[in-house]
Amino acid sequence: MPSSAAIGGSELVRPPPYSSASAIVGGTVTGHHLLQIEGYTYTKEKIPNGKFKKSRLFNVGNHQWGLMYYPNGIRSEDADSISVFLYLAAAAAGHAQEQPVKARATFSMLDRAGKPVPSLTRNTGMHDFAVGRSGLGYVEFIKRELLEKSGHVRDDGFAIRCDVTVVMELRTEDRTPPLVEVPPSDLHRHLGGLLESMDGADVTFHVAGEEVRAHRYVLAARSPVFKAELFGQMKESRSSNNTVVNVDDMEAEVFRALLAFIYTDALPETKTKTNRRTSWYGMERLKLLCEEKLVEYIDRGSAATLMALAEQHHCHGLKEACFRFLESKETLNAVMATDGFLHLMQSCPSLVKDLIFRVADRHLQ
Repeated sequence: MPSSAAIGGSELVRPPPYSSASAIVGGTVTGHHLLQIEGYTYTKEKIPNGKFKKSRLFNVGNHQWGLMYYPNGIRSEDADSISVFLYLAAAAAGHAQEQPVKARATFSMLDRAGKPVPSLTRNTGMHDFAVGRSGLGYVEFIKRELLEKSGHVRDDGFAIRCDVTVVMELRTEDRTPPLVEVPPSDLHRHLGGLLESMDGADVTFHVAGEEVRAHRYVLAARSPVFKAELFGQMKESRSSNNTVVNVDDMEAEVFRALLAFIYTDALPETKTKTNRRTSWYGMERLKLLCEEKLVEYIDRGSAATLMALAEQHHCHGLKEACFRFLESKETLNAVMATDGFLHLMQSCPSLVKDLIFRVADRHLQ
């Protein structure tokens, strides 16, 4: 309650004590530039070893950056390779000249579909850039012979993508304290309680010999597959008050985890892998959560199996994590002795080829 004081027989309401807030803000900003090489044969014939061609400048973090393309390598011993480098052309206005710009870069060869090739992606560490200094990149980004046999050159051209992440300078900003504090939404808690109580449940699932009840309108609102199954042509049987659906090839615990996510938007702890069929229900966020969780379980015994799973379900992050885990020759040799690797060779031969290219290329550098 606001305090008050009597003045001349009337009350004067005092304002609440003044408060203020500020924040020290840091972080990073990321942008990318696509360098297209058109007329690859001409560039390697006309630009000699040690010479380069610059890209157009591009902006990331208010700094101006550029790429240097060496079709015949930067050094004499690298004349059979393509070199690429990132350099700082101009710092942002107001940036102290003596202060370096901290940034890192990822160079990726793109396939014909315009997607990065995992085996031809290179990540630099954080680096202090300054205008007028040498850049940061790869002396042997790719050997020309490997590039020309890879299938990534089309109509005598190819593309390299450079992602740049810049560390922004710390700054101080004002923060106005809110006059009204609004608590976070607890809708998930109420819907989770509805799932537990089963009040008003009107659909019954038969899963692995167990009955699991739910609410058809909640399921339909969250999943297009459930909507079609419960309200469209896919419905199996319906009484006046209850719909009965049989679910095959799924454990009851996994199905309950799926329902828990639908009601609460959170993935519960479960001892089994929920990733096996969740994508069939159009639950893309659940699929990504499962993918994130599976990354934690990559080891020598599971890497090949998880890579096959990632390829089957288009889990690009999980596949890249498996690639990175297998980049060591020692680790790869151990994984090749597992049954999972035999299955990977049979089901995804092109993926195994890409993996071997990536490991070989890494150890050639």
